[in-house]
Amino acid sequence: MNLSRLASLLIGVSTLVWVYPVAAGEKPPTSMPDTQELPSYMVPIDPDAAEAYWAPDSKHLIAQTRDPDAVPTARGTSGALTYIFTDDGSEIWRVNDRGQDACSYFFPDQKKVVWTSTRDNIDMPVGNWSDTDNYPQGAELYSSDLDGKNVKRLTNNKYYEAEVSVSPDGEWITFGRQIDGNMDIWVMRSDGTEERRVTNTKDWQEGAPFFMQDNEHIIFRGWRAEDYGTVTPTPMTIFTINKDGSDWRRHTFDRGMNWHPHPAPDGRHYVYVKAVMPENNWEIYLGDLAGGEHRRLTYSDKLDILASISPDGKKMNWGRATGEGFTGIRTFIMDVTSLDVGPENYTPFDPTWGEPMPDSP
Repeated sequence: MNLSRLASLLIGVSTLVWVYPVAAGEKPPTSMPDTQELPSYMVPIDPDAAEAYWAPDSKHLIAQTRDPDAVPTARGTSGALTYIFTDDGSEIWRVNDRGQDACSYFFPDQKKVVWTSTRDNIDMPVGNWSDTDNYPQGAELYSSDLDGKNVKRLTNNKYYEAEVSVSPDGEWITFGRQIDGNMDIWVMRSDGTEERRVTNTKDWQEGAPFFMQDNEHIIFRGWRAEDYGTVTPTPMTIFTINKDGSDWRRHTFDRGMNWHPHPAPDGRHYVYVKAVMPENNWEIYLGDLAGGEHRRLTYSDKLDILASISPDGKKMNWGRATGEGFTGIRTFIMDVTSLDVGPENYTPFDPTWGEPMPDSP
């Protein structure tokens, strides 16, 4: 997902982080905000980039980044457009050139990407990506070549659609869609056909869906509508579900914030954001669908969000604030080779993992 709901979900973040003035193409230095963190560095590119996802080559990333050519936000600040860049900062280029963009993802052949944009609905109110009650209607899904050519519009309904990702085999796209204030998970073929709804609940608000390695199961987060705006941080639960909407299962059981689960290539683990209480400090954790102990990966007094692990299982990227509060959120890279979550340790999805949900999704 994009930076949606952050202002509503977070009480506050403290203010210190190291920022490294590294020229593009140079080898970035190692950053150790805490001795418990694995080695990491900040990608040396100019624009802010918080939500980035890996290409199959485990070198390139795609993200929405601040761009003065984007439609300004409702607050008058720069909107975001879709960019691709390398994890050493030596290459960076823009994919889309107009509107406001949100989530994006590579196809597994690394020839195409999918992305969210308001580019064809600029006449509609800009909305607010940070307010579930005022999401940008007209945020549609598109596919294109890596250089932004051969753009194909995949949805055409003027709903809010975002939080998009692609199955490992490239056959399916999953995404979040909001209709009449209710957020659910949908899937469609990679060409935009065979669109169908996966979840349909009025209580749970589901989003941030990602396919597991088997191409059949989807991992995602949900919160209860009754908690939004009344409990801070908003309690969130991590779930899995079959792409046909069956076997909805729960994997976290506390009343804490467990947000943005992204699967590791070993098929069993995932990285996610958790609010460490009572400080309400957002950190990245490694979770285990099989029920093993979760491991904290970041130890910073800054905002840490939106992590994903590279397809080779050796690197994790995430967004870390470098300024006050939510400002200056940049992409960081951590060496996670020691976690052993690469494809060489693949474990097939076990349908007994987690706890079945009694409600119908």
